[in-house]
Amino acid sequence: METTHSQDHTLFFDVRDYECDMQGIVNNAVYQNYLEHARHQFIKSRGLDFADITAQGIHLVLIKAETHYKRPLKSGDRFYVTTKTEKLSRFKLLFQQNIYREDDTLMLESQMTTASINPEGRPIVFADLDKLL
Repeated sequence: METTHSQDHTLFFDVRDYECDMQGIVNNAVYQNYLEHARHQFIKSRGLDFADITAQGIHLVLIKAETHYKRPLKSGDRFYVTTKTEKLSRFKLLFQQNIYREDDTLMLESQMTTASINPEGRPIVFADLDKLL
């Protein structure tokens, strides 16, 4: 099967004080918020809207999250998330996302697998999937 990869999409962020734990580093759960927001902005950059897709009865759900923390982000750090996709099947899409501090230091690597399902939880073909590649 031939796989198709998208080009990188980049989104910039600043670490806010309240995202850090007592150790002064970004709490591990906060990274999931960064990655999710970047995925939604990636979808928008392809002319689609996550809310509109859901309103059509197609739920793009995260079914697997692999996250490799390389270095911690700290309060005040400026960073960016890169996102690209790979089609895994008619129902599944892999989001390859990395987080880099603004000096291009790799902070996190992730692979997020999503599936398109209907409101009853059954696989459904997302007709616009190729727009995300």
